Amino acid sequence: MSKRTLALIAATLVSMIYGVTFTVAKDVMPAYVKPFGFIAVRVGISTLLFWLVGFFVTKEKIDRADFPRIIAAAFFGVAFNMLTFFEGLSQTSPIMASVLMVTTPIIVLVLSAIIMKEKIVGKKGLGIVLGLVGTVVLILYGKSVSVGENALWGNFLVFVNAVSYGLYLILVKKLMDKYNAFAFVKWIYLFGFIMVLPFGWEQLEAVNWAIMPTNIYIKVGFVVVISTFLTYLLNLLSMKELKPTIVAVFMYLQPFFATLFAIGLGKDHLDTVKVLSAVLIFAGVYLVTRPVKNGSQNI
Repeated sequence: MSKRTLALIAATLVSMIYGVTFTVAKDVMPAYVKPFGFIAVRVGISTLLFWLVGFFVTKEKIDRADFPRIIAAAFFGVAFNMLTFFEGLSQTSPIMASVLMVTTPIIVLVLSAIIMKEKIVGKKGLGIVLGLVGTVVLILYGKSVSVGENALWGNFLVFVNAVSYGLYLILVKKLMDKYNAFAFVKWIYLFGFIMVLPFGWEQLEAVNWAIMPTNIYIKVGFVVVISTFLTYLLNLLSMKELKPTIVAVFMYLQPFFATLFAIGLGKDHLDTVKVLSAVLIFAGVYLVTRPVKNGSQNI
């Protein structure tokens, strides 16, 4: 099995995990832990895990000149990314947030063309459009687009989050080309934790861990260890072989896997529109992840 195939499998697993995470996390927030407090828990424990594993995996040192990029990656990929998403989600509807989130691949495509001077290949651009159409249909079909009290601001924050994550994918790519992932990801999360702690400390202090049921502890553990620690590693491994645009397009699979998970729990059902949406999504992912034969630096 080639490294590229393994990278594609890793990116798919990330989408599968994220697809079930919102269902799992919904049982935790806000009943037991409020959003910013949950972010502090996620980032804090993940930071400990990354430093612990990194101690055994690599002794590689980071050049001082690369720390500004690491701090920027921590800001855009951990702190600003998570805080704007959760705050935006609290202001708008989950449906609108989901629609806005899947604009990330298009944002990465544009940013890569501007920052990395990469050319857009026609079939990959078509793949992004097909995936976007499939995802929007999947999210909106059969649902009413409700809005929150301050939906415009919430939508803006979610869009800002998507731009933030797109910038992170581009920033971290150069670090991936230079270092072992464990050498710098521990620093990204450490700086990210320092950034989110002031926002989440008050909510974290308010958590009553003593009355929290065992199943909620398990769900918190899933979100921290699987949805944060493991997915971050899988994303880094996939980015070792894939361009940021390709990694970003796998976000289209998240609502698809979320729907499958809901069907499996008996909370949804399969129909023609969902099948058609799945076909469009997978066609889009195929076109974007298909290797370019001429070996150029195109996206």
